[in-house]
Amino acid sequence: MNVPILPTINASLNALAGIFLLLGFLAIKRKDQNRHKFFMLCAFVSSILFLCAYVYYHATTHILTHYQGQGIKRGVYFFILGTHTPLAVLIVPFIIMAIRYALKGQFDKHTRITRWLYPTWVYVSITGVLVYLMLYVFRPA
Repeated sequence: MNVPILPTINASLNALAGIFLLLGFLAIKRKDQNRHKFFMLCAFVSSILFLCAYVYYHATTHILTHYQGQGIKRGVYFFILGTHTPLAVLIVPFIIMAIRYALKGQFDKHTRITRWLYPTWVYVSITGVLVYLMLYVFRPA
């Protein structure tokens, strides 16, 4: 299997962001604000690095990978992709707002946003990895 390196890096950065999100969630549930802040900033940096690598790959590579699966697998793939992509774009300004509120100590506003942002960001991280797996790893022979 010959998988381009940048999609693998992108999937790894998505997975890493998801892990940091989980660790940040666990830290705040334990009332450890310092660890929460650290892990959430790591999730943010992982996501920013993903975005940079993703844009670079698509700006410099004219390879368009098409999903090869058929039947129900194809429908599942396009459902995942069709929810992942708009949510990935939509959450960016809300991530920035959540970080801004937290850094300013406006935790009520921060919490109000993150109640729905956190599960959406986790979903985007997981589905980003799933899209990669479906395109490059579990593709039909």
